[in-house]
Amino acid sequence: MSLEPRSTKTDGLPGPRTRHPRVVGSLCVVAASALLLAGCGGSDNEEGAPSPARATQSPTVSSAAPSASSSMSASPSATASSRAPLTEDQAERKALIPAAKIAFLKAADTAVGKVPGSKLAELELKGTSGSADTGHPQWIAKVASKDGTAHTVRIDAVSGKVIRSETDPDQDADDKRELADRLAKAKETPEAAAKVAMDKITAAGRKGTVSAIELDEKKGTLVWSVDVVTTDDWNKTTFDINAANGDVKREHVDRD
Repeated sequence: MSLEPRSTKTDGLPGPRTRHPRVVGSLCVVAASALLLAGCGGSDNEEGAPSPARATQSPTVSSAAPSASSSMSASPSATASSRAPLTEDQAERKALIPAAKIAFLKAADTAVGKVPGSKLAELELKGTSGSADTGHPQWIAKVASKDGTAHTVRIDAVSGKVIRSETDPDQDADDKRELADRLAKAKETPEAAAKVAMDKITAAGRKGTVSAIELDEKKGTLVWSVDVVTTDDWNKTTFDINAANGDVKREHVDRD
């Protein structure tokens, strides 16, 4: 019986020399994986907060937070500051209108009551700061008796008291006749004309107050010219209202 050298393989399995390369390779893979994991973990800070590289991967961070520009545009103070400054006339109206405690209708009744049998032809709210009569705003009315004699009645717009009433010294016979004729033709009262003007302002969703009214003739038509100051912008709107039937002939906004 012959003796043969022992084979380096048994049942098809590699011998000890062929197993070493595979074991070393496996160890290298495990070590590399460990280093990779350690590297990723090392990017976190000590409190467990994600690294900047991870934070940029979130799809909701940038879209959820409002921008500074959008917040500024929604700010009411930014909107208010963008409004144009008031003109000199607007500033005067803003100071005058709230200071008057007596409204148009009350002032009209007081003026007509001061001169028995008279009718109102004009009425205007005016500032009288520094006046010898009073430091308060005044309603200055022009009323006329049946023969057309005009009287100027000054009314304290805060207390409602009559400051002074006097006859117009500059009227002649023609002036009296013309004024009496106009008042006779005016079928609409000044109070009714003022209501027409205020209804127009209210229908437009605005708030305002009557600051003046005057019976006048424009383009051959007798009209009540009514001034209404809107208190959100302090503009003045003038309505020319037909004194015969109450129709609005003209509407003009003074934004100065």
